[in-house]
Amino acid sequence: MTDEQWALIEPLLPVPHRDGRPDKHPRREVVDAIMYVVRTGCSWRQLPADFPPWQTVYWHFVRWEDQGVPQQIVDVLRRRVRRSVGRKAEPSAAVLDSQSVKGADTVGRDSRGYDANKKINGRKRFVVTDTLGLLLAVTVRPAGVQDRAGATTMLLGLYLSGGCRVVFADQGFAGRLVLWARQVLGIVVRIVAKPAGQRGFRVHPRRWVVERALAWLMAYRRLARDYERQPPTSEAMIRWAVINMLARRITRGRPAQRPGPRPGTCQFNQGS
Repeated sequence: MTDEQWALIEPLLPVPHRDGRPDKHPRREVVDAIMYVVRTGCSWRQLPADFPPWQTVYWHFVRWEDQGVPQQIVDVLRRRVRRSVGRKAEPSAAVLDSQSVKGADTVGRDSRGYDANKKINGRKRFVVTDTLGLLLAVTVRPAGVQDRAGATTMLLGLYLSGGCRVVFADQGFAGRLVLWARQVLGIVVRIVAKPAGQRGFRVHPRRWVVERALAWLMAYRRLARDYERQPPTSEAMIRWAVINMLARRITRGRPAQRPGPRPGTCQFNQGS
């Protein structure tokens, strides 16, 4: 991360415990290591030696996820992005979509499935974004779960948060889900269907922002395939990727100031 990106994230991390042993490794290096795993797709044990030990990094990753820290950071950064473009901090409408990804051999049989439509054996990501394509919520289920079944959990989350009351979705979510959402939750699900006679690719109003967001996730090699043993870990990886994207978006256009080399790293002369 650049200094500007770290300045956004540091105040949002939990305050270290002062009554115990102080942290041996700087938190910035821990966050950098998590970002490195998400971006490059390497395993925890393959973290380069100039990062903190992988056990330390993984311990912070698990502890912060249990405390809900990544989602809190996503929420704060999303509100900041929305204000910067003249929107209200909290959205009034959302966009829902799903993405099936292949599961690696580390994905257990009990948490994977087969998507007959996409012909993918793995898991399915259900994502809700605002109308700018910024993440609101994510849930990972077996790929065999139907879109309407997975959307029920997402809509319940929107209802409990007291936020969006209009959700745009594609035809995979049509049917009884629309009636159930309106009568039980008071949420209007608007189906954005393909125009009659459409051939080839065409950008659809409202839907394209969530499809773009899912495409951006695939740029992170850890997310190009699902490697996690448990679905909540997959959700955490997606949140950290979104944190990286939001931090870069907020600091875009500012001169990047990166930290100096870590102690013990090899340095080369500029002319070598």
